[in-house]
Amino acid sequence: MNDSIRFILNGEDITLSNLRPTETLLDFLRLKRRLTGTKEGCAEGDCGACTVLVGRLIDGGLHYESVNACIRFVGSLHATHVVTVEHLAAQNGTLHPVQQAMVDCHGSQCGFCTPGFIMSLYGLWLSTEKPNRAQIEKSLQGNLCRCTGYEPIVKAAELVSEKRPSALFDPLEKTRADIIARLWPMQSHDTITITEGEDRLIVPGSVSALAQVLADEPKATVVAGSTDVGLWVTKQMRRLNPVVFINHLSELQRITIEDDGLTIGAGVTYSRAFAAIGEKIPALSGLINRIGGEQVRNMGTIGGNIANGSPIGDSPPPLIALGATVRLRSVAGTRSLLLEDFFIDYGRQDRNPGEFVESIFVPYPAEDVHFAVYKITKRRDEDITAVLGAFHLVLDDVGNVADIRIAFGGMAATPKRARTVEAELIGKPWTEETVTAVRPAFDVDYKPLTDWRATAEYRQLTAKNLLLRFYLETSGAPQELKRFAMAEA
Repeated sequence: MNDSIRFILNGEDITLSNLRPTETLLDFLRLKRRLTGTKEGCAEGDCGACTVLVGRLIDGGLHYESVNACIRFVGSLHATHVVTVEHLAAQNGTLHPVQQAMVDCHGSQCGFCTPGFIMSLYGLWLSTEKPNRAQIEKSLQGNLCRCTGYEPIVKAAELVSEKRPSALFDPLEKTRADIIARLWPMQSHDTITITEGEDRLIVPGSVSALAQVLADEPKATVVAGSTDVGLWVTKQMRRLNPVVFINHLSELQRITIEDDGLTIGAGVTYSRAFAAIGEKIPALSGLINRIGGEQVRNMGTIGGNIANGSPIGDSPPPLIALGATVRLRSVAGTRSLLLEDFFIDYGRQDRNPGEFVESIFVPYPAEDVHFAVYKITKRRDEDITAVLGAFHLVLDDVGNVADIRIAFGGMAATPKRARTVEAELIGKPWTEETVTAVRPAFDVDYKPLTDWRATAEYRQLTAKNLLLRFYLETSGAPQELKRFAMAEA
């Protein structure tokens, strides 16, 4: 047991033994370290002005990812390397190539968002030697700018990839071996507990230790990526106590590829899951690309999205349609259940006191399965879902519906299957007439609410139309699909 968080900030070792569990990295940087290049824009992980890089040892290597400092808690930074925009330029003032490219391409006007853009581009520069246009745009999904129109920033990314200087110039490349050597001793299997007044933060040393902590503290708030919990603090001003941080637990970050499916640890981020899922279930990788921005995908976890139980979480509907199971763990042992049975009601899941989500098993769709996911939002990138539909269809030899699973988010108090619709489709020919005839069954399955994202009427109509879209895409009728697309527009 020890009582301090240790990490590296730019080039300096940091040890903190007095720390509030909900202190954000942004506040720590700006208020306590006077590193004001990192800006506060939205305080909810949307605008990217607060972007920094966080490096962590994974499988013996040092990997850096862009994150939102405004919703990242300092308590989650144990044994990491935090890099801010101040660390990029050389000591003599020479700008880093990414910074210089932004100057040369006139990528900054008012300048408020510029440090965040530079850090996102720097993360791309470190990970991808020759990024294409799509990769550049993906890396910038989580950064908003009101001035430049983005084109000069994209040109800066293209320019800096053309002429890469020696790695010895880069502050992270030339010190990589030193940073690794300094991070190794910080890693520990001891549980860290820091008490600040009446508040406590806990960093378990292992998954077994996590189970014991939650047995002792069943009402503790478990934080992995903090992409949702962070807003509880910055927007709702909620007090969380105690807080248990788990994003460092390698046991929860494993992806096991099996013959019949994937087992995804609860701590696996969207970014890490992207490649493994994309190879086996391409429709899911397309969905991941639209979950938040790159910073959110680098922080948010699939297990956290499930455990949080939000009715508009993006992961549960497609996983339910695929027949996924969730594995829960506590000091009493483990148990597994179908993911669709995990969600009971709004804010309620089938999780006993002291239990936590350990992993999710996702079966591969069979070769004869038609599977699709549709995310409906006001804007394409970095937006919260209004309606999300997932469809899993098997046809028999004569074109009748042998099996179908339909699940929606944003249509009920939990992610929910359309069981009445499914029942009316089973055994029927997979035709537009059949799909049209079952539309009233949606009114039995769902009673959506009206909120600022969409009206109840819009959600209900959209769900019905998504079934028609799924039919058109699986029936091989391009003219009908084109007609439907024009009607949507």
